[in-house]
Amino acid sequence: MGFDVAADAYDRFMGQYSGPLGGEFLRLAGVRSGHRALDVGCGPGALTARLVSLLGAGGVAAVDPSPPFVAAARNRLPGVDIRRGAAEHLPFADSVFDATLAQLVIHFLADPVAGLREMSRVTRSGGVVAACVWDHAGGKGPLATFWEAVQSIDDRALTEALLPGTAEGQLADLFDTAGLLEIEQGSASVRVEFGSFAAWWEPFTLGVGPAGDHVRCLDVRGRDELRHACAGLLPAAPFGIDATAWTVRARAR
Repeated sequence: MGFDVAADAYDRFMGQYSGPLGGEFLRLAGVRSGHRALDVGCGPGALTARLVSLLGAGGVAAVDPSPPFVAAARNRLPGVDIRRGAAEHLPFADSVFDATLAQLVIHFLADPVAGLREMSRVTRSGGVVAACVWDHAGGKGPLATFWEAVQSIDDRALTEALLPGTAEGQLADLFDTAGLLEIEQGSASVRVEFGSFAAWWEPFTLGVGPAGDHVRCLDVRGRDELRHACAGLLPAAPFGIDATAWTVRARAR
């Protein structure tokens, strides 16, 4: 999947949504001064940076499987313990964090339940385990227009709506299966403004995530067809894109 890309590509694609989402996610998770927190699947470090602002570099750790993202996060956030690793096998000891968070990560894991169990393992008993995932299945994620256009061309094309946790209640069910306690489901929304269609479309050509993979596999004619289909679904510029994510907060055993 397209996450072995430059950090700048991710920032320009999903970072424009995940950045503002992070503040609301932290509020819902209840992370507060004095906590030690882990950011699972940190990417280039957008949520990690917010945690550092709240807790200080010494109170934050992060992990991601992508070498370019780990390198970028380390460069941007000196003093933070940032490691390369998978959520299903976190490189940290038991019960060392007060809060363990995963922003826009769980639906991409090979084994989401294993990842959540690992998040619980490294969190102290009663500590916070929280995650958020875009509402792709409900058509309210930031890429809804893109995937609608894809399916208008090829109704057999797979979209992110099929990923685990993207439909209402699914993320909470994954937490329950993983054995988390006091599970609370909510949602958070953001709005991103675009001054032109080109500003909206160009990030899709950077090869990031499933959408970037889809565009990258198209020939020139196919890419032009998809671009035209997207333009036909969007209002005249300037326009805004509203995006909603499911959120879940729970307690570690």
